[in-house]
Amino acid sequence: MVHQYKLNGFNIVIDICSGSIHAVDEVAYDIIAMYKDKTEDEILTEILSKYSDREDVTEEDVRLCISDIAALENAGKLFTPDTFEPEADRFKAKSGNIIKALCLHVAHTCNLNCGYCFASQGNYHGDRGLMSFEVGKRALDFLVENSGNRTNLEVDFFGGEPLMNWDVVKELVMYARSIEKEAGKNFRFTLTTNGVLIDDEVIEFSNKEMHNVVLSLDGRKEIHDAVRVDYAGNGSWDRIVPKFQEFVKKRGNREYYMRGTFTHANPDFTKDINVMLDLGFNKLSMEPVVCAPEDSAALTQEDMPVVLEQYELLAKDMLEKEKEGRPYTFYHYMIDLKGGPCIYKRISGCGSGTEYMAVTPWGDLYPCHQFVGDEKFRLGNVFDGVTNNDIREDFRSCNVYARPECKDCWAKLYCSGGCAANAYHATGSIRGIYKYGCELFKKRMECAIMMQVAKELGK
Repeated sequence: MVHQYKLNGFNIVIDICSGSIHAVDEVAYDIIAMYKDKTEDEILTEILSKYSDREDVTEEDVRLCISDIAALENAGKLFTPDTFEPEADRFKAKSGNIIKALCLHVAHTCNLNCGYCFASQGNYHGDRGLMSFEVGKRALDFLVENSGNRTNLEVDFFGGEPLMNWDVVKELVMYARSIEKEAGKNFRFTLTTNGVLIDDEVIEFSNKEMHNVVLSLDGRKEIHDAVRVDYAGNGSWDRIVPKFQEFVKKRGNREYYMRGTFTHANPDFTKDINVMLDLGFNKLSMEPVVCAPEDSAALTQEDMPVVLEQYELLAKDMLEKEKEGRPYTFYHYMIDLKGGPCIYKRISGCGSGTEYMAVTPWGDLYPCHQFVGDEKFRLGNVFDGVTNNDIREDFRSCNVYARPECKDCWAKLYCSGGCAANAYHATGSIRGIYKYGCELFKKRMECAIMMQVAKELGK
């Protein structure tokens, strides 16, 4: 399978199963499109007719191009057959019951009342509560006990708002540091925060101990303050932006990113990206809202062409800024075409429900944070382990080839079948697809690959 598209002056051909990317001229682009369906003479006739006004397109040139395409096919770099499907289940089975990451819900409560919050303002449609040190400690021990021979273990401090349980966060980090050497492990922590409770101590501790921090900001003040409000209805932009600026300034070269959400109110999200750049932030993410279709924040079909155009504008701007010596990172355009991910990850996806789990304040285990509160997805708890093996096996067998609608999609080995939670909430099945999200993902991949092509060609 190949995918062809034109963007920013480039004619790009992707060979899906080999991962090869080809930037070609218009003639080669057209020949590749015809190569599998027409004879050499039929291709020759059509190309010479289409480019009859060009003296540089001769019969010899066309036949040479066809020969080059045949050589690429023989080398496994074009029209490569899909041989991965028989391996899909074996790959996941091979991982066994190894767990490599936990999302610790240290606070099922929040000091903001964001309108689009999937977590129902932090309580996940249940009781409000804070994780005790004892539950968190047991969660870390559970992770170590179930991590096999993995060295690097990921732990996300999540909520709600985790800074509302800051003392326990610090205690858990210190406990993990006290056991990692003897256990032969390396804990890598991430903190996600709305910023309201950031102070000098949070900044100092996080910049020492957190491998990454995720700071929630929706860009423009009027956009942010319309949704990310406190319980009195007041916007939070003025309170958090100076704190975020101080946090990032002191963080130096350590990882962080600004995590925004765009909705029906701001499908023109590049304006929000530009605001964040003007504020001094250069590691950015803007995520499409996922909510019920009837929600006023939901992206509509009318928003789709606007959003797709925004992704293209963003990619072009990033290339220009890099030429000017002012590069910035956009999370969804971070793609490694040479060194990974491996085919296991490309087939099996994020590992939710198998390698990755969320832990509630009371120690219950769920496949990921987006399933928390839905009792039928409760896997067990950190004290007794995984007891609902049917759900775990359901997630284990959920790979890109388990989704029939992904079969002929060119992007399937880039998205790995997409997000199981989004699929479930859109279709009622973790093997479904969230069609709106699929279209956005495919455009992001086209833009990200185009950027890599431009950099490789020095353009």
